[in-house]
Amino acid sequence: MTEQKDTKQEIIITGFGGQGIVLAGSILGEAVVLGDHRQSTLVQSYGPEARGGACSAEVVISDKSIHYPYVRHPDILVCMSQSGFEKFIGQLNPEGTLLIDQDLVKPRGIARTFFSIPSTRMAEELGRVMMANIIMLGFFTAITKAVSVDAVRNAVVNSVPKGTEEMNTTAFNKGFDYGLAVLKGREKKATGKAGA
Repeated sequence: MTEQKDTKQEIIITGFGGQGIVLAGSILGEAVVLGDHRQSTLVQSYGPEARGGACSAEVVISDKSIHYPYVRHPDILVCMSQSGFEKFIGQLNPEGTLLIDQDLVKPRGIARTFFSIPSTRMAEELGRVMMANIIMLGFFTAITKAVSVDAVRNAVVNSVPKGTEEMNTTAFNKGFDYGLAVLKGREKKATGKAGA
């Protein structure tokens, strides 16, 4: 099991309807409970429009019982739409982690570091734009270490439509590898600065 600094983490995944935001939250929760044997809750919300409207999934992860399932100040904010970013960025914990789809979100007006991945473009390159959420989950897993990689990979396989397991596993691995490369790049940069 991965080493946890805090026993509780609050996460918001946001985007628009049709991106599989709630599915991503559901997979994450399943991975936490079934794979890492911890506690998790999921609260989902949609705008009045089904497709294209605002959509979010609030996930709470903890080692102890969770008495309040709503997220007030996320420790991790995952944005796959500009409107989602604008709605939730003000709530992000000052030390929180921000992940964005770099083609869909322009993080204007913030003075904080963030992690970005072209998840929608990568999904298009795989031939299935619907897998951007799975790529983002892989990226999330690598960057945050909030949940173990095997737990999420297994939850992906159990949650996607039959016959698409292999394709979705490839998408997850692409996002995960991209995240590891981003972390390695930052580490090299930091080491370079320290050595200068």
